[in-house]
Amino acid sequence: MDKKNFVFGKENFIILAVSIVIIIVGFWLMSGAKTTEEGGFNPAIFDTRRIVVAPIITMIGFLLVIFAILWKPKDTKKQSKGK
Repeated sequence: MDKKNFVFGKENFIILAVSIVIIIVGFWLMSGAKTTEEGGFNPAIFDTRRIVVAPIITMIGFLLVIFAILWKPKDTKKQSKGK
């Protein structure tokens, strides 16, 4: 059976999976206790983790998605056949 030529290589899918996990972690860090009418004001919504750290982690995840899409791995099989 012939090997099909895919647009993405194995490395691209690994980077893509890792970046999706990083995005999920970033959104998880943004979540937390909310301010309700019954409980009053909750100052935890302005925590450094929620307004600084989590968006940075999420942005890194999105940049890794772009990197995973654009990165073309070296094809060592084609180079060795040409010699």
